[in-house]
Amino acid sequence: MSDAALPEIPTVGRIAGIDFGTVRIGVAITDPDRILASPFENYTRRSLKIDRQYFEELAKLERIVLFVVGLPVHMSGNESGKSGEARKFGQWLGRITGVPIVYYDERFTTSIAKDYLAGLGMTKQKKKAVIDKLAAQILLTAYLENPARADAGLDSLDD
Repeated sequence: MSDAALPEIPTVGRIAGIDFGTVRIGVAITDPDRILASPFENYTRRSLKIDRQYFEELAKLERIVLFVVGLPVHMSGNESGKSGEARKFGQWLGRITGVPIVYYDERFTTSIAKDYLAGLGMTKQKKKAVIDKLAAQILLTAYLENPARADAGLDSLDD
């Protein structure tokens, strides 16, 4: 967990939720008033140059004022190996876009998304096409409901 102070977060403007993955990244975006979080798209990583272009354009075209990057952690609240990768990605994202970054506990977002999709009769391929952006929407909705939990420490769920 970082001891750095939270960045100054604008009080208005669109927020993007990021479900980090090494191959695919799920993206969700709020409306400007931050009432709703909607799945935006799954981005398949290609190269550092193309990834940079994508996220710079996303931030500019969608007028993103904050990125909420999902932090994969263990049930104990301890960060996982993937947490370090997500933090490194978030640092890179903030540096290339100039947009503030916060990290948010993403435990269960993918399993919740899978549960949502389970009864819809979708093919495995169709589920794969939406799962990451749906997980990003769930993450972003959780952030909108309780932004104080961003970077505030990760509690154990084993109790």
